[in-house]
Amino acid sequence: MERETQFIGQSAAFQDAVERASQAATLDRPVLVIGERGTGKELIAERLHRLSARWDRPYVIMNCAAMPETLIESELFGHEAGAFTGATRTRAGRFEEADGGTLFLDELATMSMGAQERLLRAVEYGEVTRVGSSRPIRVDVRIVAATNEHLPALVDENRFRADLLDRLSFEVITLPPLRAREGDIEVLATYFGQRMAAVVGWEEWPGFGPRALAQMEGHDWPGNVRELRNVIERAIYRWHDPERPVDALSFDPFASPWQPVHRPAAKTAEAANPAAAAEAAPPAAAPSGAVSDLRGAVDAYEKQILADTMARCRYNQKVAAESLGLSYDQIRHALKKHGLNQ
Repeated sequence: MERETQFIGQSAAFQDAVERASQAATLDRPVLVIGERGTGKELIAERLHRLSARWDRPYVIMNCAAMPETLIESELFGHEAGAFTGATRTRAGRFEEADGGTLFLDELATMSMGAQERLLRAVEYGEVTRVGSSRPIRVDVRIVAATNEHLPALVDENRFRADLLDRLSFEVITLPPLRAREGDIEVLATYFGQRMAAVVGWEEWPGFGPRALAQMEGHDWPGNVRELRNVIERAIYRWHDPERPVDALSFDPFASPWQPVHRPAAKTAEAANPAAAAEAAPPAAAPSGAVSDLRGAVDAYEKQILADTMARCRYNQKVAAESLGLSYDQIRHALKKHGLNQ
């Protein structure tokens, strides 16, 4: 999937966040970008660099969550040959690579307290020291950091340094979730739909049908724009009549009557003493050959599937019907049969 670089949206909440980023870009100060997953934190960070006086200098990205705690300091500050096992040669860190430009630290909240302390010194004094060296190196780097955590709460829990938060929070840009961006869902869906239609070779874009539009507006979008793009592109890929408006969406690609049953890991005590767990467990019901028992078991299983699917689809009957491959009338009948249509 190619990197998305465009800002698409007309809601006031979204436009305000973009405007604040544009204003902050011109000041050579640290910026924190806060938002749920899929809200576009990476795009805002890149905008902060491209609109700054450093636009023609390095833009270096580091995902803090992708680095083991034992290596994150080496990645940030570099290391000397022989500093640790496997360090066969001297290596510059991300701070040195970004000298004169911008360093984007994604998933900042996952950084260890030790790495936070060294980061604070680098931000405060403009100096870094490679692992295994005692000689500080001067660097000129602007920090932009992103997270989906509420950092002040982490400070209260002693999981994030208060002094580092003070140093990085000159400006804080909080991105609105998609569900709060009034009018943007259809705009974004149309944009992604037109692009995917071209990919699969449709000659014209037929638009969306009323059911699909209603499903979009009724969904909570926990994955935000990233989730929306996947849902729309999957709908285009599965729609086999480009002459008609796309009118079927699948929000959960894992939904299937045959999906594996998730079994939670056994509790520690039970795992350590399976014999005791077996003794404590209630005896299994004796099998019965009666047809009435079989029908009851099938009905109970059907009711459980319906209840689980409705909960997963936030009790939207149309979405649940699509997930189970049923018509709207069929799911209404099934819900009524099992007393789940309250």
